[in-house]
Amino acid sequence: MIHQATIRIIAALAFVLGVSACAGTQNQTASSATTADASQRAAPVALDIQAIRVNVPRTLKVSEKNRYYPGGDIVWRGEPIGDRYQQVTAIFEEAMARGTAGMDSGVPTVLDVEVKRFHALTEKTRYTVGGVHALTFVITLRDPATGQAMTQPREIKADLKAYGGSQAIAADQRGQTQRVRITGHLAQVIRAELTEPGSFHSEGLGLIGMLNTL
Repeated sequence: MIHQATIRIIAALAFVLGVSACAGTQNQTASSATTADASQRAAPVALDIQAIRVNVPRTLKVSEKNRYYPGGDIVWRGEPIGDRYQQVTAIFEEAMARGTAGMDSGVPTVLDVEVKRFHALTEKTRYTVGGVHALTFVITLRDPATGQAMTQPREIKADLKAYGGSQAIAADQRGQTQRVRITGHLAQVIRAELTEPGSFHSEGLGLIGMLNTL
């Protein structure tokens, strides 16, 4: 049975999301001021993350081309060649677990994560100019008992500056490999999204900000 507190949060969130859908017709300045004010008033909601489910769809295109911009949805050279889907899944599972560590008291929740883009650097780019690790994923909080969504799917762009040339080599020598840096960064991103009312990693209020607007 779902706790009444959880039901109230779901109902409140549904109301907030309904209002947000109509907000586009209002004056943009007033909307921005309201968002900022709500973000300042909001306080974190404690979550009990009971499960984390990561999905890296097999429909995403993997590219192994050694070009400056090889195309594809998944570009990963930080591990030996193999099943890139499994490798990206393992990175996200580790990052999400680290980022939600200690979140075991509050509203029972399942964290669903779907990867949309994992575009790290090719060898050619990493050992010359460097660039950006382009990381995009969608998160949804669900009720553990029913599977019902407690929030709308929320896309997060978590891009990270990627080292190049001698800087990349020096980072590897310090143990700051691409995998280490990306995993740590994703852990910080998900913790910010789940604990800060207005996450700077995505537009508008974060998920917890939405829960706090009423």
